[in-house]
Amino acid sequence: MLKWFSISFLVVFLDQWTKNIVVDAMSLGDRISVFNYFSWVRWHNEGAAFSFLADAGGWQRWFFIALAFFFVAFLANELRNLKERVSILHLVYTLIIGGALGNTIDRLVNGYVVDFILVHYDQYYFPAFNLADSALTLGAVMWAIILIREVIQEKRVDSQGNE
Repeated sequence: MLKWFSISFLVVFLDQWTKNIVVDAMSLGDRISVFNYFSWVRWHNEGAAFSFLADAGGWQRWFFIALAFFFVAFLANELRNLKERVSILHLVYTLIIGGALGNTIDRLVNGYVVDFILVHYDQYYFPAFNLADSALTLGAVMWAIILIREVIQEKRVDSQGNE
């Protein structure tokens, strides 16, 4: 368990470290173009993914904090209950826990999440994000793939058993 929680805390550390670099080096709203499709920015997000509920008046901060603590506790318990052998689910839960905690620290300390990675093409922009968001997204995508594969496998077994 220590190994997996260490990875979660590494995600948190890297997330907070990079956000601190951005906060120290840039003012709110600054943008530094690196490539035609990539920029460093300093933006604050009071909402969730894609600024969902960003203008909700403040209650969303505590809602997202509570939701994160609930989900982290749930996943930590799931991680603890996984079999001893290493599975991809260990990594999935670890990434999601680390990402959720990274953004929760921002919400607790600042009331918003610091986003600093901006991917764009011409006038098309993907919402700015950070390392915690990346860990959460990677973990969620991996989890979805695992679930889809399990459903496909179960259907194969059912169709072979019912013939």
